[in-house]
Amino acid sequence: MKYQIKNASISLGGNTILDDINFEITEESHIGIVGKNGSGKTTLLNALIFNDLLEEGVEDTPLQINKIGTFTIGYLEQVTFSNEETTLLDEIRNSFHEIMDTEQKLEKVLKEMETNITDKLISEYTVLLDRFNTLGGYTYQKEYEIMLKKFGFSEEDKKKRMKEFSGGERTKLAFLKLLLSNPDILFLDEPTNHLDIEAIVWLENYLKNYKKAFVVVSHDRMFLDNIVNTIYDISYKKVTKYTGNYTFYEKQKQENYDRDLKNYDRQQKEIARLRSLYEKFRYKPSKASMALSKLHMIERMDLYEKPKRLNTKTFKMNLNKMEPSGKTVLTCKDLKIGYKTILANFNFEILQGEKVGIIGANGTGKSTLLKTIQGLLKPKEGSISFGYHVKSAYFDQNLKMLNDNHTILEEFKCAYPNALESEAKSALGAFLFSGEETSKKVNVLSGGEKVRLQLCKILYDKPNFLILDEPTNHMDLLGKEQLETILSSYKGTILFVSHDRYFVKKIATHLIVFEQGTATYYPYDYETYKDKMKERKEEKSESNNFPKNKEKKSSTNFQTSKKEIIKIEKEITKLESEKKKINVELVKEENYNDYQKMNDLKNKLDKIEKNLRQLEKDWEYLVEK
Repeated sequence: MKYQIKNASISLGGNTILDDINFEITEESHIGIVGKNGSGKTTLLNALIFNDLLEEGVEDTPLQINKIGTFTIGYLEQVTFSNEETTLLDEIRNSFHEIMDTEQKLEKVLKEMETNITDKLISEYTVLLDRFNTLGGYTYQKEYEIMLKKFGFSEEDKKKRMKEFSGGERTKLAFLKLLLSNPDILFLDEPTNHLDIEAIVWLENYLKNYKKAFVVVSHDRMFLDNIVNTIYDISYKKVTKYTGNYTFYEKQKQENYDRDLKNYDRQQKEIARLRSLYEKFRYKPSKASMALSKLHMIERMDLYEKPKRLNTKTFKMNLNKMEPSGKTVLTCKDLKIGYKTILANFNFEILQGEKVGIIGANGTGKSTLLKTIQGLLKPKEGSISFGYHVKSAYFDQNLKMLNDNHTILEEFKCAYPNALESEAKSALGAFLFSGEETSKKVNVLSGGEKVRLQLCKILYDKPNFLILDEPTNHMDLLGKEQLETILSSYKGTILFVSHDRYFVKKIATHLIVFEQGTATYYPYDYETYKDKMKERKEEKSESNNFPKNKEKKSSTNFQTSKKEIIKIEKEITKLESEKKKINVELVKEENYNDYQKMNDLKNKLDKIEKNLRQLEKDWEYLVEK
């Protein structure tokens, strides 16, 4: 299978959106399309699906659309379902009608074979069985059960009718059905939007192992890094291909620019030298021929075009002119949050300069926690207290704090009525709203532009405590990178919710993780958290396998078991000694006010106690044997 577009362009309303398009998809293509907001990524995706958008490009050769072999295309055109009264489970099972039809035919043939076995029936059964196996008949139920779970649907949801689901849930279900249809080329536009980290990781692994081709538009750098083998970059209306993942593309793009600029500068210097020689000797009869040859040398050159600057224009803001807060910024004591029911409870303290990331599944209470801290919701129980001289600013992921009827300038002036118009325009200009753009109505802005406007408003007053709910939603890659740069150097304190793992990894120094109905505070960054979760998983796996392995071992070698008992006893003695030392440190008065140290000591104690419990179980098992 091969799908090629050669020498194409796209125009809308008489304006060229993209030119010089050359695009190729093969059976093994895992392609990412990247570019700034408004560069034409979604337009290009639509053009690949609906070829009627394509026109002849700038080259002399005609437009070519080559489709070699037969293949199916899958994309999320619109969220519609055949029957609004059908249940979720039946709607999902409809995606496997061919498998179920084959299964029914198999059952029919088997029934006939109970009373009459013939060569014809055996042959028919073999063909049907091969087809059933090829279609994934033995795994399809497990596949959709896993998908439903990872996308946040419960056992109760399976019985609900389609009309009972919200818009966001219906979008996820339509996306899920698209994946289950297993097309030869899968087209996806921002598939990680509104998915939590667990669902993103699952989707990432699914696409990484996808046996067919896909083309994805995404702003999620870690997602792209882990799933694609080709990047098509859109800059200055040009579509450029890079072989490799996102990290390789970034590096290669910069290297290409540096090389092209170097070649251009070197050639311009040579041209200047040759022109200088021509001008110097052109009027001297004995040298005129030599001077003219210099001009001919310039004419014969393959001239390098000056490379366009990498498109790095983005918003700017210096946040570090704010007045610092006291040491303790926020204290949540016995805090319980929720609407009708309690979603989670908390006991934690955030100190000046900490950057606390909140992660977890959708619907667990992450945004609810921020709204409760901000005072938009009342706590169910417990207390929230801010420290000395804390000046907070809140970013709402739904952008509800913007008035659609205002112009950009009016929206800013409404928040800061005492600011001079020149000051307002200067602040807006730093966030890429300049000149006539400040007269645009908020309701015509893109999602990314609204995010920039909201950030401009909340950051202008130089807060020392930022409360951010999904600030990178709708941002392009360049915008995300700039926000990371600003927040990484920010001297204040941050509490934020995000599903962007790269953003969490870059910014968070501490984590609050919502998992399995609880919210846990971890005094370390995302990478450390991942490593510790991996260790726990391995420990659990080893623990589950221990009796089985030891039984086999002890039945064949008693001496080995005896040595292991002695080894475990030594380890228990060592851990008991460490536990005693930590308990002594915990009751020392000088450590009471050192929150970080107390937290670290408690974490070490928890880990030791957990290891002791496991060692004691292992020791007991071996002694019995």
